[in-house]
Formats: sequence, C-alpha cells, structure tokens
Amino acid sequence: MLSERIQQIHTEFESDISKVSDLKELENIRIKYLSRNGLISSLFDELKNVAKEDKPVVGKSLNELRNHSTNQFNVLKEKLESTSSADGEKIDLTLPGVTKVLGSKHILTQTLDEIKIIFKGLGFSVFDGPELESDYNNFEALNFQPDHPARDMQDTFFISKDFLLRTHTSPVQIRVMNSHQPPVRAIMPGRVYRNEAVSSRSYCMFHQVEGLYVDTDVTFAELKGTLVSFARQFYGEDLNYRFRPSFFPFTEPSAEMDITCYLCHGKGCKVCKQTGWLEILGCGMVDPNVFGFVNYDAEKYTGYAFGMGIERTAMLKYGITDIRVFFENDLRFLKQF
Repeated sequence: MLSERIQQIHTEFESDISKVSDLKELENIRIKYLSRNGLISSLFDELKNVAKEDKPVVGKSLNELRNHSTNQFNVLKEKLESTSSADGEKIDLTLPGVTKVLGSKHILTQTLDEIKIIFKGLGFSVFDGPELESDYNNFEALNFQPDHPARDMQDTFFISKDFLLRTHTSPVQIRVMNSHQPPVRAIMPGRVYRNEAVSSRSYCMFHQVEGLYVDTDVTFAELKGTLVSFARQFYGEDLNYRFRPSFFPFTEPSAEMDITCYLCHGKGCKVCKQTGWLEILGCGMVDPNVFGFVNYDAEKYTGYAFGMGIERTAMLKYGITDIRVFFENDLRFLKQF
C-alpha cells in the first residue's frame, strides 16, 4: 500500500540524511529524494491509484513527507554552507597588507587650482560660462566686427552661423559684466577650442584662464602689479619679467608678459627661439568699445583684462616640451605629478 511506502521512504530519508557530512553528499540526497524524478515525486505519481475515500489521508501524509524532507534538507544545507564558508575565511595575520593604489589630480587640474588660489588671494572671484557660445559674445561684443581681420587669428569651430565652440574664455567677461555692476574682479577658467593642427606646441582643445577687473580709476600700473605678483607666487620670486606692446581687439593698450626661459635661463635656446624669453600671458586695458556692449559708463569706469593658457603655464613651470602629453593619459607621465 502507498501508506506503507510513504513510511518506508520517510525512514530511509532520515537514515540517509543523518549520515551526510558535506555538501556533495547532501546534493546526492536531494537528487535521490527531492528532485523531479526522485522517490518522493514518484509517490505523488502513484497517488492517482489510491481509492477515492483514502486519497485525503494518503495525500496529507505525502505532503507532510515532502515538507518535512525539504525542511530537513534546507536546515542541513545552511549549516554545511556556514561551516564551509568559515573554513575558507582563514586569514594569515602575518601577511603584509595590500597597498591600495590611489589616483591623483591631473597636472592641468593641479595647475588651475594653484592659479585659482593665487588670484583668490588677490581678491578675485571665480566664474565660468558655456563652451557652446554665441558669435555675439565670442566676437562681436569683444570688439571683433564681422569683417575684423583679427577674426582670422582664431580658426573657429562653427556649429551654425550664430553659434560656435568658444575660441577663448573672454566671452565669460561679457556674461559677467552683463549680470554684475562694477566693481567687478573675476577670473574665468575653462576649456576652449580652435581648429588648429595638432603638434607639440598646439592642440585643438586646451584650457585658459581669463581675468577681469573693472572699477573707477583702474590703471595699467595696477594690471602690471597684479600680474607680477601672480608670476612671482607661481614661478618663483627670482624670475625676470618684461611687458611688450601687443594687440588684442578688446583691450587698448595691449601687452604680452614674458618671463625668463626655464631651459636656458635667458641665454637663448630652441624653445625660446634664442630670445631668452617665453610669453606667459596677454593683457591690456579694457577697450571702451567693449563697455558699450554691456552698458557700462566708459567715462566713469576703466578696467583691465588678461588671459593665459593653462597648458602653456604648466609647460613653462614644469619644463614640459610637448602639449600632447596632457591628453594622452599616459600613467608614466601623470604619475610624475
């Protein structure tokens, strides 16, 4: 009878599971009794042959057997897994620890952070602006007229007729002056783009820091004092410097600032083209025409502006001769900083 068969398998299951000592033996028990083709499943197939009046009692016994066997299996499995896991977690406390390799800031980020700290110490705030810029902010409001030859100095990535990837961070000056009344003292770092051939000295994408100070009675002497203070803090107190006349559409008068070549120390070499000097930034007094675009009173206010490339600044300070290494993510280079 099926009832006797149920009792027999129950007894066999209890005997077999009591002898199990590892997970492999337990898996054999599962296959023998609880799998789809196991002994307990076969008993359910025989239930259809039991008399109708006996099915409730026999079916109950069969369910109790399956539930009991399943619970016994799960309890033993959890116990064996816990024991196995504990055995596998033996730690040799005499072994040296594993050193975690930590990343570091990119050399360009380090250079920019140092520049920010210096100018913040000189009273400048930090602003930024979008890299996708309007032709108006990037050129026209900075005194580049549509037919101005100075536009040819910058080979531009145009997105459409009126929008482009900014060629310098100077358009942030326009945004700052449109949203703030003087006095304004700010630096504006960010990425800029120019359609230039990639070489050791130029790249199609690079970083700049723009500076602007507008107030009453701002003079060129203040501009020189600010930039000399920055250069000495950044490059060292013993540097030699000079200012040369130059041209920028948005400043008048304009100048470029040079420092002694870091390789030849002023004697002349290939890097400085035998001059002994290296340019670090451009600067000048804000052209009154620019104030007209931002509704500043040019009779009341004066100001100065300056700009420098972050890559060029880092190259000058650390003696790097190829701008491309900043963008190649070569750990041999990055780990030096």
